[in-house]
Amino acid sequence: MTKASKIAVIGLGSMGYGMALSCLRAGHRTWGVDINADAARRFQAEGGEAGDLPPDLDAVVVVVLNASQTEAVLFGENGVVAKLAAGAVVIACATVPPTFAREMEARCAAAGVLYLDAPISGGAAKAAQGALSVMAAGSAAAFAAARPMLAACATTVFELGSTAGPGSAMKSVNQLLAGVHIATMAEAMTFGMTQGVEPAKFLEVISKCAGTSWMLENRAPHIVEGDYTPKSQINIWPKDLGIVLDVAKSAGFATPITAAALQQYLAAVEMGLGGEDDAAIAKVYAHNAGLELPKPKT
Repeated sequence: MTKASKIAVIGLGSMGYGMALSCLRAGHRTWGVDINADAARRFQAEGGEAGDLPPDLDAVVVVVLNASQTEAVLFGENGVVAKLAAGAVVIACATVPPTFAREMEARCAAAGVLYLDAPISGGAAKAAQGALSVMAAGSAAAFAAARPMLAACATTVFELGSTAGPGSAMKSVNQLLAGVHIATMAEAMTFGMTQGVEPAKFLEVISKCAGTSWMLENRAPHIVEGDYTPKSQINIWPKDLGIVLDVAKSAGFATPITAAALQQYLAAVEMGLGGEDDAAIAKVYAHNAGLELPKPKT
């Protein structure tokens, strides 16, 4: 990095907060914006900039939940795009349909603003470490403008196309696998319990066998520890797997395994688990089978 950039990170949840800290650590002047004023104040206490966003921002990183929130941030009342100088870049990280990403790129271009379709993967810990993977697509100019932020927040940047859309398409593929893997992990763990396999032993053995996955190794410990403090909420998955189903429908492609996993997440939401960590999907299986999952350790 040859000079410090002025970067705003909008959305200081578990991923956005870590990304904002990574930008700070890389030496960029960084503003953190969130509807939760406590999150913004906490970021300022870490060294983040205070006050209104300046008109000469180099990049705005949008790390909100979904397409409607992304659109509101960019073009709603007090939308940020209208305040950006020509040549600034919007780096959009939410999981959204590819058609939406293309629409946002066109609307930004009409305002003279660059747009990078840049969904992220890696979880809160890697966000805080600046070690995310980014599935990105956009013009060469958008990539060039986003480089300082990408260098601060990611160890792997996949350049998937010269216009928006392919990044979001790849994220849909990733979310299909991730959502199914979490649900399958919970199903396998609770199935094991019916056969006398304790969750801790399940994790010890399966994590060293062919049936493991990154999601299993990351989420199963939450169940073993009885700790469902949300690092990634159940509520995310009806939205993300819903996007997968919508994209698949538009392609005339059947996704029966995704549809089955989605039903388990919807059941978890109905049980009032939406705000818990997504490992809490195991509670659906446990409830249906009359099983008792591990309690929090005291």
